[in-house]
Order: sequence, then structure tokens, then C-alpha cells
Amino acid sequence: MSRLVHVGQVIVDIVMYVPHLPERGGDVLASSGGTEVGGGFNVLTAAVRQGLTAAYGGMHGTGPLGDLARKRLAQEHVDVLQPKLSTMDTGFTVALIDADGERTFATTFGAEGQLRINDLRRIRVFPDDIVYVSGYGLALPVNGPAVCSWLSTVDSRNTVVLDPGPLAAEIPEAVLKPVLDRADWISCNEREARLLTGEDDPIKAVTELRRRNAIVRTGAGGCIVATAEEVVTVPSFPVEVVDTNGAGDAHTGAFIAGLADRLSPIQAARRANAAAALAVTRRGPAAAPTIEEVQKLLKETGDVAD
Repeated sequence: MSRLVHVGQVIVDIVMYVPHLPERGGDVLASSGGTEVGGGFNVLTAAVRQGLTAAYGGMHGTGPLGDLARKRLAQEHVDVLQPKLSTMDTGFTVALIDADGERTFATTFGAEGQLRINDLRRIRVFPDDIVYVSGYGLALPVNGPAVCSWLSTVDSRNTVVLDPGPLAAEIPEAVLKPVLDRADWISCNEREARLLTGEDDPIKAVTELRRRNAIVRTGAGGCIVATAEEVVTVPSFPVEVVDTNGAGDAHTGAFIAGLADRLSPIQAARRANAAAALAVTRRGPAAAPTIEEVQKLLKETGDVAD
């Protein structure tokens, strides 16, 4: 049975809904806000809600934020593979969501930024497991070299999915190149694809990435899937956007679940597009839909390929 093994970072999101971003040195009143568990939690939750077993292989801290992270992981039936780090709490992100649903982040890492090679060696990777690697972790001075080294020990038959994330340009080349070489899939948005390839056109960017399999999310346009055989644009579903926070994670988690279900990459991308479309109609970073909701949307739109 396949399992998603996530070696990224589960952190806490402090979310505020604002009419617009404040000017430098200014302030703005939020209409509402709250505290949610986010980061890698969003991908894990998205995969679990699509029926895939998931396990968190990153670190977590001692304190109220670490307690909250473990509570939410347990509620979503995600296994925790590491003991809690006693010397610090879990880190957090401040997420500002503007009137258009776009999000802006500022992040400070805690225990999840202290993943070392000896911690990774605790993880037993089974033959059908899919390993997920986050660019956030690769950009960190402790996690990056550790994950890079550990990946070289992961069996070549295990699928590795890399999401380079917004910090793609901050990942040291000595870490990024070996991980790119090992990755079976790269999942990213247009900006991240541009950072990796220097290409502004997403078609050209995904084509540049196609010596590995790649999927580039294009927002309302859906996504572009590139394999050795073809480059295909997979359209999204028209919805009213409420909050884009976590949409990319919902897409990635659903795509991985599709691969685990032995769908073709195009079929998995359709499922991922449906999951992301439903996610942006809801507030909160962990707004990924269930597999039943995704299947309902696919059926309603006449897409029953999976």
C-alpha cells in the first residue's frame, strides 16, 4: 500500500484577512484572522483526504505551537515519525490574505528547521512509498544538506516529488542539483518554474524541466504536465476565488494521491486541478476537499477520466 512520506516542515500559520497590504511602515486592520497549522501539513492533509496514507518525517517542537501541530496531525490521521525536539517550539508563518484572495507570507522557523541526518535515518521507507521534499527545507542550513544526503539512500524505485517552493532561488546549488537529479517529479507554480529555468513562458519552463517529469501550476489556467513523451495543458475549473492560501498544496497532495492510485499523470493532474479549484472557494490554508467532493466536481463537469 502506497504512503506519502513528507520530509518538509509542518508549521503554524497566523492568518489575517486584510483589504490590502500595508505600506512600508504602515498598518492595516484585518477583517478577521485565526491560527491554523500549515506548511507541510497542507500537502499531507490534501493527500489523506484523497485516500492516501501519509506520514510526517520532519521535526516538531516542545511548546504550544508544537502541541497544536501534533494535535492537528493526529486529527487528520497523519503518522508522526520523529520525537519532539525538547529545545525549541515549532515555528510559525504570518499570512496576509488580501481582498483578491492572494496571500503574502513572512516565516520564522523553529524545531522543524533542525532536521538532521540522524533524524532522517529513523525513517523506514517502504517499497511503494512516495517521498515529498520541500524547497523550504532545502533552503535551510541544517535541513538542506541532511535531506540531500539522505535522498541518496532512498531506493531508486521510490518516487520522489520535489516542490521547490517560493525559496527556490535561495537553495544552495550544492543541495539543489543532487535533489533535482534524484527527483522523479517537480511540482511548482509559474514563478518557481521561472526561478529554476530562467524562462518566463510556462510552456518553455516546463519543457526545460522535462528531463524529469514536471507539473507547473498556472492558477486559473490549470496546470501544464511534461513527461518524456508529451507536454499537455490541463485546464482548471471555473470557480469564485475566496482564498488562494494552500491551493498549491492541495494541488500537490491530490496529484501525489493520483500517482499513488496508478492514474496517468494527466488523470492525476485533472484530479489535482479539481482539488485546487475546490480549495480556493474556502477560507484557510488546509482547505483541501475530500475525494468524494473531487469526484463529484469531475462528474458534474463531465470529466470522469479517473
